Formats: sequence, structure tokens, C-alpha cells
Amino acid sequence: MSSKAFQRIYTRLEAITKATVTVKATGVSNDELATVDGRLAQVVKMKGDMVTLQVFKGTENIPTDAEVVFFGEPPALNVSDNLAGRFFNAYGEPIDGGPEVEGERRYIGGPSVNPYRRRQPSQLIPTGIAGIDLNNTLVSGQKIPFFADPDQPYNQVMAMVALRADVDKIILGGMGLSNDDYLYFRHEFENAGALNKIISFVNTTEQPPVERLLIPDMALTAAEYFAVDKNEKVLVLLTDMTLYADALSIVSNRMDQIPSKDSMPGSLYSDLAKIYEKAVQLPDGGSITIIAVTTLNDGDITHAIPDNTGYITEGQLFLRHDSDTGKTIIDPFRSLSRLKQLVQGKQTREDHSQVMNCAVRLYSDAANAKTKLENGFDLSDYDNRCLAYAREYSTRLLSIDVNIPIDEMLDTAWELFGKYFTKAETGLKQKIIDKYWKESIN
Repeated sequence: MSSKAFQRIYTRLEAITKATVTVKATGVSNDELATVDGRLAQVVKMKGDMVTLQVFKGTENIPTDAEVVFFGEPPALNVSDNLAGRFFNAYGEPIDGGPEVEGERRYIGGPSVNPYRRRQPSQLIPTGIAGIDLNNTLVSGQKIPFFADPDQPYNQVMAMVALRADVDKIILGGMGLSNDDYLYFRHEFENAGALNKIISFVNTTEQPPVERLLIPDMALTAAEYFAVDKNEKVLVLLTDMTLYADALSIVSNRMDQIPSKDSMPGSLYSDLAKIYEKAVQLPDGGSITIIAVTTLNDGDITHAIPDNTGYITEGQLFLRHDSDTGKTIIDPFRSLSRLKQLVQGKQTREDHSQVMNCAVRLYSDAANAKTKLENGFDLSDYDNRCLAYAREYSTRLLSIDVNIPIDEMLDTAWELFGKYFTKAETGLKQKIIDKYWKESIN
């Protein structure tokens, strides 16, 4: 062994597998970074002085006398206000042609905020998308995923949320993005003139899948700097967590660990939880809200990835294609925000929860009418009105391309109630009808 500055260098490998190498070494810390034959690697296991490193690009053609150089620290990020507006790779290195960021060096993947310092989420995060704001209102400090089939425009929805959300900082963690998606995000953020509040960490499809495992921790380390140190409201967008979990599976399989359900590692729940549990509302006003994308395989929400995600998060937003209108909508039946009652009617108008419930109930009546129609039954006048209402409700309120304030969403719903139904058919309380119904009549 020889020493070069603070680096320790070894030149004899004890073992090589598909993804790992083992070297006899001392003074090494868990998660420490190193290079093996010039390829980036990370310590994943230590037993006595036997250290196993995961090689990110794989071990093919690595000789037994390869040089192993330890960096002396785990993955880290320099944090400062200069992160804003920048694009980085999985190692926190700039990929936008700009300079390295100077700042305080922080190790990624630390513990989540102490429960003693947490407060109940209570701040509304408006997105302009009615399928979210009206039916599944988001609250600062919440953790919630989009469930979507791979052909859904979920990255476009993420970009919309990023540009519309009323927060101080938005941090994008892109895992396995196609080059088109990466350029799309970059183009959208630059065109909107919003780069000053957006920070992006990106791993593309051309880069090693296991590098994706660093992206959420990089994004959340930046988020904690702005939320905890600067008391800012931070929104973290992670896409796609299914590709993150696939990378976990690749690593565990290469290390010959016995897989659990759906070929996923047995640690999947805790691996996902340590990311999502970083969501927090802090007492001084700072917060981290996490919205993630989980792509589904043929709409299967029983797969281990969405199944475990559902146990950890506070609801889900379900994207689907609406065949009646041709629009991509946020499905009111399969979407859920478990924290919406903390802000509905408190930070929004008093009629919010009643209007939301009424609108979805009438949409459900339309679904029943559609089933009757498909089975050849005659439709009543009420059924026909429900179907007409559903088409307009889907187009004007559920569609992801609608961008209006919450009060306008509520007024639109009242307009639809007045257009298609009698007061009695809505089942709304008389006090609310007396105050708002007149506004909806032309």
C-alpha cells in the first residue's frame, strides 16, 4: 500500500464477482467511494479487513492486480445558494457547462429529521392542476407518488407541477431519463425563466443504472440545506422510482442476494422509506414535500414497488387516459391525498370539501350510467345528464392541462352543477347552495 495525499491505494484484489470486488484494506468507512481500475466504486460490505466494493460500471476485464484508490469519504455534495439553477449528475458534478459549486461539503444519505422537530403539515401547496388541488390537495411536508403506466406523460406532469407550485425551491431527481426527457425538463425550466429556483440531479439511460441509487440522496441533501438551514419550502420531484427500484434489484442480484417478491431485494421497503421519510414540515416554516413517479407494469398496483410505496406514502395520484375525452386525467376514484383535510376549508374556500365530494359522486353516477349503456340498458334523463356532465368535468377540471386557481376550480364546479342538475340532485347543504349556487347560473 502507498499513500497519495489522503488517498489509500491497494493493488491486490481478493475476489471479483459480476458487480463487486473484494480487497484487504484498513481504515475504510462504510459507503466510502473509491476507484477500481479507474472505475468508480463504493464500499457496500466490510467484514474485518475484507472490504467489498460495488463497481458502478461492472467488473468486466478488471485484473486481479487492479489499482484500488479509496477517496477517504462517502458520496458528498457541496451545498450553497449557488446550487440554484444548475444541473448535476449522480455524483453532484455539473453537467450544464457551469463551474463547480463551492460550499459546505455534506455527506448524502444521512438520517431523516428527528420526530421531535417535526410539525403536522398544514400549508397548502397549489399546483394549478384541478385533479390535484380540488380533489387531492397537497400539503407541505407530504410524500405522495404519481402512479402511471409507462406511456402516460408523467414527466410533463412533473414539469407542470414544478413550474406552477408555490414553493421556494424545486429539486428534480431524474433516474433513467431518456435524453429527450432530460432536454425536455431543461428546455421547460429555461423557457419559463424559473431556473433560479430549480436544481436538477440527472441520470440518463446511457449511464450505469446503479448510479441512479445516488440521485434521491443527492436531491434530498440539497433539499435539507434549503429547508433546514434556510427555512424554505422545498418541493422534491423524483422520477422514476420504479427505475430506482430496478437498480436496487440489479445490485442485489449481482451480489447474489436472494430476491423477494417480484425479483425485488428484501430491503425494498426500508430502501424506499429512507427516501420518502425525508418529507417534513419544520417548526420554523421550512418544509420538504416529495412527489415521486412510480411507473406501473400493465396497471398492476400489487407489484412490490407500488405496493410498498403505498404503505409508506400519504396517498397517491393516479394518471390515466380518459377514452371519452382523449385527455390524460388524474383519476378521482383511484387517487387519494390523506392530508387534504388539513387544508381544505381552512386555507381554501369553505365550500371546498362539499364541492369536491359532490363533483366526484356525480362523476361516479356517470360511470354507472356508462356501464348501463355498454350493457344495452335504457338510460334515464338523469343518466344522460350525468354523462354530459362527466365529459365536461373531465375536460375542464380533471385534465392535467388545466391551469387555474382553486377558487376558479370551485366556481367551475358550481357552473357544471347548475348546468346539468337541480339543487336537490346535488345533495349539497342548503347554506352552501344559498351562498354559491346563484354564481353558477348564466
